[in-house]
Amino acid sequence: MDLFAIIALLIIVSAIYSYINARFIKLPGTIGIVSLAIIGSVATIIVDNLNPGIAKYLTILATNINFSKTVLNIMLGFLLFASAFNLNTRRLKREMRPVIILSTLGVILSTAIFGALFYYVAGFINIQIPFRYCLLFGAMVSPTDPVAVGAIIKGSRLPTNLETIISGESLFNDGIGLVLFVTLLEITQSGKDNVDFGKTIFLFIKEVFGGIFLGALTGYIAFRLMRSISDFQTIVLVSLSLVMFISVSAAYLHFSIPLSVVTAGLFAGNRSINADNKDHSHQALEKFWVLIDEMLNTVLFVMIGLQMVNLPFIRNYWIIGGIGIIIILAARWLSILLPLTFLRRSLKLNYGSINILTWAGVRGGISIALALVLPDSPYRHLMLSGTYFIVIFSIIVQGLTLNRVINASFKST
Repeated sequence: MDLFAIIALLIIVSAIYSYINARFIKLPGTIGIVSLAIIGSVATIIVDNLNPGIAKYLTILATNINFSKTVLNIMLGFLLFASAFNLNTRRLKREMRPVIILSTLGVILSTAIFGALFYYVAGFINIQIPFRYCLLFGAMVSPTDPVAVGAIIKGSRLPTNLETIISGESLFNDGIGLVLFVTLLEITQSGKDNVDFGKTIFLFIKEVFGGIFLGALTGYIAFRLMRSISDFQTIVLVSLSLVMFISVSAAYLHFSIPLSVVTAGLFAGNRSINADNKDHSHQALEKFWVLIDEMLNTVLFVMIGLQMVNLPFIRNYWIIGGIGIIIILAARWLSILLPLTFLRRSLKLNYGSINILTWAGVRGGISIALALVLPDSPYRHLMLSGTYFIVIFSIIVQGLTLNRVINASFKST
């Protein structure tokens, strides 16, 4: 199947699922689309076993999409830029301390806690998996997904400060999580005795700060270009070219693409491009990126559901999936509790917020994309299936019950 046919079929399927959900099911957009995509994938697998000809096109669509490359190299930059561009930066500045601590220290703590707990629990049920692979598993599922988070909290009753913290954290922790994943993957493949830790630390710093510098520089240049003109079409093209330039340049320079596009989005979105009060280009540009964000969200969550066609072995890992869900929730809870205990004045949060921050920490397509790039090993299917269980539980169950957790947390306080 050629590229245009794949894109056309994916858009058609996304439109069908979106219409069915909006017209009949009426669940929150993300949850409804993922649920329909999973049901469609299960039906495709069943029909394909009975009569391969009937489910031919959906099967071809699912198997022809390179999910990891599509998400990490193409969609991620646009989605993160859209989220950052439309984020309220005034609120973000007020909550910057908890955002930075949770998106850095929180991700590292969650990875370590998940790895340790999973290693011991897996050993207890006679599943032998090396500790370094458990840490790698933790790095895949610890970062919250800004796309999933943004879609879930949109209809929630979150207080403004917590909504800003969760949104900001999810934007920044992707960059940290991706760099941590690459670092641990190198250690896993090379073995701890063959890793140059000095070089590894240097590469970590280069990815993080290089990404921030690239995003700030290109964001400033693009902002100045957009502000110097009033033609809206050209302004849109400049913003699109900014995301594409960063994605290509950061990949070539080995900088963090997520941190680059988030920095550029915050920089450009924080400053009005309007040269005078008569020009409403900035507001129009915000609406444009909201539309891009929502459309790509729909396509991404359809792709997440379709991936089940490529994971027929998932039925063998129900226990691991259930264990992974419990452990990642515990790791997320502890990764918030520990910084809050020692840095309570800096974070300006109370203990009643921990449950909300834990339950609103939704995983999404980035975790699945990272799991799919894992090299062949005896543990690849285990980690891939476990990640899929965690992501689906996170989007559907946590998404549907978030408001109940918010209400219960405020009643208890």
